[in-house]
Amino acid sequence: MPDADLLPDALDALHATFGFTAFRGVQEDVVARVLSGQSTLAVMPTGAGKSLTYQLPAVMLEGTCVVVSPLIALMHDQLRSASANGIRAATLTSADADRELTIDRFRGGELDLLYVAPERASQPHFRELLSRARIALFAIDEAHCVSEWGHDFRPDYRLLRPLLDAFPEVPRLALTATADHHTRADILAQLGIHEDGLIVAGFDRPNIRYAIRPRDNAARQLKALLDENPGPGIVYAPTRARVEQLAEKLAAATGRRVLPYHAGLAPEVRARNQAAFVASEDMVMVATVAFGMGIDKPDVRFVAHAGIPKSIEAYYQETGRAGRDGDPSLAVMFWGADDFARARMRLSEVEQHRQQSERQRLDALAALVETAQCRRAVLLRHFGEEPPQQCGNCDNCLEPAGVVDVSELARKLLSAVYRTGQSYGLGHLEKVLTGVSDDRVIQRGHDRLSVFGIMTEDEKPLLKPLSRALQARGSLVPTEHGGLALGDDARAILKGEANVPIVVPPKRERKRRGSRDGGANPVGDPLFDALRNLRRDLAQEAGVPPYVIFHDSTLREMAAARPSSLAELGEIGGVGTRKLDAYGDAFLTVIRQS
Repeated sequence: MPDADLLPDALDALHATFGFTAFRGVQEDVVARVLSGQSTLAVMPTGAGKSLTYQLPAVMLEGTCVVVSPLIALMHDQLRSASANGIRAATLTSADADRELTIDRFRGGELDLLYVAPERASQPHFRELLSRARIALFAIDEAHCVSEWGHDFRPDYRLLRPLLDAFPEVPRLALTATADHHTRADILAQLGIHEDGLIVAGFDRPNIRYAIRPRDNAARQLKALLDENPGPGIVYAPTRARVEQLAEKLAAATGRRVLPYHAGLAPEVRARNQAAFVASEDMVMVATVAFGMGIDKPDVRFVAHAGIPKSIEAYYQETGRAGRDGDPSLAVMFWGADDFARARMRLSEVEQHRQQSERQRLDALAALVETAQCRRAVLLRHFGEEPPQQCGNCDNCLEPAGVVDVSELARKLLSAVYRTGQSYGLGHLEKVLTGVSDDRVIQRGHDRLSVFGIMTEDEKPLLKPLSRALQARGSLVPTEHGGLALGDDARAILKGEANVPIVVPPKRERKRRGSRDGGANPVGDPLFDALRNLRRDLAQEAGVPPYVIFHDSTLREMAAARPSSLAELGEIGGVGTRKLDAYGDAFLTVIRQS
């Protein structure tokens, strides 16, 4: 069993390998358990350094750390970063041409890390391979995939237990950023980890600014977002067709490189677009949710949703792809009533025993988009935390929205829906309520209804946001032919037993391009730009993304400290021994010349 006394040595290894002088958050607690041979489930937010909690022990312990990871692209990203830090790592996947060499290196004890997919790890022949070498640790990444309570359940993860049990002396480290109470309990049970091995770091990502806005013209709203944020970004769209439409429109409107990504593209096109995004410092990827889990790109400055995600858990994970480097980042969602209408219709397609939990997830998401409270507080309370009432870094905290009680108007609208036969859309209902006698209204006799013309002038601007809110909460549901019908608590609203407050967001002033705080070079330091240019050249020469060389935060610290020797450069955060040897002289030359 590994010796817990190794922990004091861990700080030396941390600095030599990663260039850091101290652990962050619960990293030290997790590493201490691993080094003492204890199995652990660590719930840590994206960007908190989960991979370090197994990579550092892998360097220190005798044997190989076997990492189970769900996507080949994610493994290859982590392989690049680990190798750049001098860690002996390899992947064993269907996409690797050096399979036999990797097996030979593993058997010869020449690997610190071996990355595999759950489909391979669960096979008997892989268990046989592991029996021929020393295993230091099993690390199960994206461990929420093992749970049916998780938002991204993967059946192959359920098959890992026999492999783990075949090596009872090897500790297990399960890692996830997204797991509520039920999911955590299920992960512990499925992977055979005792409940006292649970470490929860919290879910807060304070560097991400959350904003949620009604969608009126997605292409126009997204163009404004791209104009304000020049760094790399991801835009999530609900369908393949919408992905391609938005990618084309945004590329034409902004002049930036904007590429699509979805499962319908040819594999070589997907791979090419993904590689371009990972290597870029300003590209935007428009994608379905098939894109993202396999991307370990730390410098994504914004994530936008052109429609609602599947759940709060999915939203948290998808927005978590922004700002993994800890720098200020933005998460924006543009939502419409039709998003919730379609999502509620799809509930009937879900297995019967899961419908209630999926409905609860959708209701929680509706509460998030319609709240006037702090967005971060709503998110964190969903995961069982007790955050402050305000975070100071979301749209509702920075630009407080108004809340209007529109219960009376809601009764008028729902009454109009009922009296017109629950088969007409909002446009027709608005004409009835405002007293517009066009041919269609007259032909159907709707001008003779008691609800004809009962809406006041003051109420007219509130009708669309009201309709959107009622559809989000399920009080109004779409019909097969595009009309609206009563649903869920509509009867309670009509009877005055339920109130309907809605949020009225403040008017926004458009910002200048790049005006948001926390850009790559917020003070306009020419030395930082010179260091960034050098990093770009070195990355192209090495065939790796720029962030693999150094993060922006490391370059900013270089520009501020202006080290004059390799020893001083080695004290900069993120400059480990391997990188100091490989790049130190080149960066010192640029610093001296500035």
